[in-house]
Amino acid sequence: MSLRYALLSCLNESPATGYDLTQTLKERMGNVWNSSHQQTYRELSKLLGEACVTFEDVHQSGKPDAKVYSITAQGKEILKEWVNTPSPRPKTRDPLLLKLFAGEFWEDDNALEELSVHRNHWRATLEKYLAIEARYFSEPDGLPRHYRLQYLALKRGIQVNRSWLSWSEELMDVLGSSTKPL
Repeated sequence: MSLRYALLSCLNESPATGYDLTQTLKERMGNVWNSSHQQTYRELSKLLGEACVTFEDVHQSGKPDAKVYSITAQGKEILKEWVNTPSPRPKTRDPLLLKLFAGEFWEDDNALEELSVHRNHWRATLEKYLAIEARYFSEPDGLPRHYRLQYLALKRGIQVNRSWLSWSEELMDVLGSSTKPL
């Protein structure tokens, strides 16, 4: 997958500036795809050159004009073709899980410290996703199909983080630390 399809997906919903697109990726699509402002603008330039997007300069008082990008018919065709092409599953490469295969060398204090960092990340990510759910998907049954599908992507992110937190409790039990606060 590449950033181009994430941007085309966003623009298929509504026109947006590069800044708005980056914010959408961070706020609504963070469990699916992330991008820096630099990456977003670089990819928009490529999409513009391929006639997949256009832009309109919009005057802003006291600021430089904003470029508001829109998807073109060609961009929609490319997006449609990509959506209807089977995607391979990404490879799993997780250093935390790999460490378990050499676990006899992993000192409990180091393991617990690393696990604490990961648990804090999983909790924060879960809270972020739950906030997105509350903001955008409070009544998912009444939403159009494309938003319900987006909600399912978000629910997957929620489930993954809940699963990591639950799994980490089992790891703490094995490490004999279930009574130690993290």
